[in-house]
Amino acid sequence: MRCYVFPGQGTQKKGMGRSLFGRFPDLRRRADRVLGYPIEELCLENPERRLSDTAYAQPAIYVVNALHWSAAQEDLPPADFLAGHSLGEYSALFAAGAFDFETGLTLVRRRAELMSQVSGGAMAAVVGLSEQIVQETLEQHGATGVVIANYNAPEQFVLSGSREELARIKPVFEQVEGVRGFVPVRVSGPFHAPAMAPAADRFRSLLASVEVGELRTPVISNVTGRPFGPDAQEVRDLLADQIARPVRWTDCIRYLRDAGVSAFTELGESKVLTSLIDRITTAMDAAPDPAPDAEAKPARQPAEEPAPDPRRALIERIKREILQPEIGDEALAFDEDASFRQLGLNSIIYVRLARRAGTVLGVPIKPDVIFQHRSCAALADHLLTRDDIAGAAALEASPAPLREYRDERVTALLRDCADGTLTVDRTIEAIRALA
Repeated sequence: MRCYVFPGQGTQKKGMGRSLFGRFPDLRRRADRVLGYPIEELCLENPERRLSDTAYAQPAIYVVNALHWSAAQEDLPPADFLAGHSLGEYSALFAAGAFDFETGLTLVRRRAELMSQVSGGAMAAVVGLSEQIVQETLEQHGATGVVIANYNAPEQFVLSGSREELARIKPVFEQVEGVRGFVPVRVSGPFHAPAMAPAADRFRSLLASVEVGELRTPVISNVTGRPFGPDAQEVRDLLADQIARPVRWTDCIRYLRDAGVSAFTELGESKVLTSLIDRITTAMDAAPDPAPDAEAKPARQPAEEPAPDPRRALIERIKREILQPEIGDEALAFDEDASFRQLGLNSIIYVRLARRAGTVLGVPIKPDVIFQHRSCAALADHLLTRDDIAGAAALEASPAPLREYRDERVTALLRDCADGTLTVDRTIEAIRALA
């Protein structure tokens, strides 16, 4: 089964949505009417650095997520589940049919205004420690005004509280054994914490007048880590509660995996959630089996090494050697069934991909071939039918750089650097400390 996930605040950046505003002009016009200002200008030019302001960042992310959802409906297969991280939950509910685009944007705009009015607080990510150690450290050092606001992954938590308290405990956490970072989060207040209760109450009053439709696709709630129920009032209550209660992202992904989801696709301008999901699912796969009952069953034998899959190897090679040089690291998470149309609006993209594919595989490949088989999976299936390509194309490419490292601590630090949790300088410093 498949789940599409939508990112939230912190993923905003200048240039977001550049390839999609022209593709969906009606959505842009509708957003301009609701907001009263040109959303494309805000996203592409970031005048006066407004994207760093919660009141502008949240509507911008919602609109760009909606653009990606519109593209996904044309280019990707249907989803079995939807989920969003914090603000991204509104994108998931819009995609599921809970409300129309304008209603969702109106809610997001008001939510952003209310949350931006709560001042004096901040957030910071703690990376490398378990939940128990994070809680014990807060208690032992009297940080009663600081709470876990985001349960992002088994060893990544976001704290919310006053700037003064976060500044006081920063050096404390940096001395805890195993910590890989204490990193400020790009938000303007202590979100998902008790300090946001007044904003949640005012938002609840607005939600009371909003009509919530039946969900066409199950959406996972950040508050409960379970699907929203059919009751419209429950949806309203959980949306209001979410402002002042923790985001239980780890619980959301665990539920989805247990429900049978094997493919997660992040729609939006980042791959932050993709990285978090990888950590959560990896931890689930590595977890030991439950203790056996009194009548123990025979111990499970190690599984035999699976035979190499030429199709899977070729799909990964297309991503790594053909797409990645053209579009960057996001190619590694590009959905294998996604249309190459997402990479550009004119025919030049097919010419470029054909040229690079020919160089990589050592035989001429026409742009028409890329156009006719316009996804990684479809292109791989076609290439494997060609005698002049199949043998060479299916060869296992060199392993990804991260796999060359056998020290799991180094691998974790490199992943934190890759997804933006740690700066390059901090990563180098931490690796040197390990050495």
